[in-house]
Amino acid sequence: MNDDRIRVRPMTLADCDRVAEIRIGGWQNAYRGLVPQPYLDALDVAEDAERRRAHLAQADGSVVNLVAERGGQVVGWACHGPYRDGEARTEDAELYALYVDPAHYGNGTGHALLQESVRRCTAAGHPRMLLWVLRDNTRARKFYERADFRPDGTEEPFEVDGVEVPEVRYTRELPPG
Repeated sequence: MNDDRIRVRPMTLADCDRVAEIRIGGWQNAYRGLVPQPYLDALDVAEDAERRRAHLAQADGSVVNLVAERGGQVVGWACHGPYRDGEARTEDAELYALYVDPAHYGNGTGHALLQESVRRCTAAGHPRMLLWVLRDNTRARKFYERADFRPDGTEEPFEVDGVEVPEVRYTRELPPG
């Protein structure tokens, strides 16, 4: 019998190569037409995997990396930690990243990762969870809005290969832990 349930667990060093594939695939899929194609084409899975390994090796516990498995295969990754306001960290939490293998879009993987991140941030006592999303990434914005995140009117410039791709900030109030 095939177990098709989604299981969310902490990321390990052994997951870094697969997470890099998912992250790069996510960029190349979700940001096509939003970010210059030469930049997307030049993204390197091996370099990204090495960065993931370095981040995990230097982790102090403040940043949480989660993976979602389905049928024993890693199909998604999320990362959250303290909200960064410039160099300062605040009491709020921030979802730094959430990527799902494009072959698994729409099957609940992203929702499971987001819900586990929200659960952990609530349990840690963060009053809010914030995230940044490309302004023109309609699919991601609708995903976060379905999960009760709302744009708060804050926008930041973001530049990729000389092209402006502004980000908007979303926020969600968290219940007292």
